[in-house]
Amino acid sequence: MPFHDDPYRRRARAGIRRAGPARRAAPIALVATLALAAALAGCGATSTGVNGEGSGGPVSGGPVSGGPAAIRVVASTNVWGDVAQAVGAGHVDVISLINDASQDPHEFEPSSRDELAVSRADVVIANGGGYDDFLGRMIDTLGARPVVVTATDAAAHVPSVSPDNEHLWFDLDAVAAVADAIAHAYASADPAHASDFQSAAREFDTSLQPVRDRIAAVRAEHEGAPVAITEPLPMYLIEAAGLRNVTPAAFSEAVEEGIDVSPAELSDTLALVTERRAALLVYNDQSVSGQTEQVLAAARDSGVPVLPVAETLPEGQHYQKWMSGIVTALAADLDGKAES
Repeated sequence: MPFHDDPYRRRARAGIRRAGPARRAAPIALVATLALAAALAGCGATSTGVNGEGSGGPVSGGPVSGGPAAIRVVASTNVWGDVAQAVGAGHVDVISLINDASQDPHEFEPSSRDELAVSRADVVIANGGGYDDFLGRMIDTLGARPVVVTATDAAAHVPSVSPDNEHLWFDLDAVAAVADAIAHAYASADPAHASDFQSAAREFDTSLQPVRDRIAAVRAEHEGAPVAITEPLPMYLIEAAGLRNVTPAAFSEAVEEGIDVSPAELSDTLALVTERRAALLVYNDQSVSGQTEQVLAAARDSGVPVLPVAETLPEGQHYQKWMSGIVTALAADLDGKAES
């Protein structure tokens, strides 16, 4: 079933990410102590994101003062933070709020330190699409609003992007569009270096071409190959590679919403791997349950290759290397050449 026809994507329209008590409303009061301010003064990381509700477009907010100081940037996740750093051309100081590969981003709760970082930011980068609404709520409490880049808005014109799938970092053209929007936001904050930001965004787009070429090669060799997934997280990549998602929609919907899968849905999904009707299982190893682990174990027992994917960058990797590694592993799994 093509991803655009899958009913489990309807849930994203309402911004639903995870059911149950795991994700509570984050405290909004900003705790701006001298100790926190001193700690933040030397921080620099990577990220990009923002809620986008009420933002009016991919970039919103007024320009801030330029000058020699680095642009202070806060991104919701370290994926967007890494893009923000690359586009910054050495003129930015980036903090990524979600940067732990062992953490489920759906359960993230910002700390007072995070709130202080957002209150001091010149530019904020959010994913949007209900993925990081906590960031929009923090921005709404501020008197002086930063320039805001919302990835789902910035990439809305990309033909492959659907408003029902917020996992944009698995779509290279969407990521390039977000990089361009970030460059424009930086130019608003620091007009003196506008040409640097534009050049950096173009270089970033060019750096993605080898990964695009690898995806095209997978499509040429394996178009139509059936794959199973635990969540719709990697669907942009699966579609770009010409692969066919055969997972029951009800299974993926239940997993992503954090609710139990029915016995029938679990049985149908298990059969995909035990009967080897799927050539590959793409597994979100950052958001797991007992039922997804059953599918994982069944795939391994049946000799079906497993491709792990995640929602944040592994420590020490940049976006391009991360995506290149995933696509290389995808090709190896489909070719039957994966390392044992």
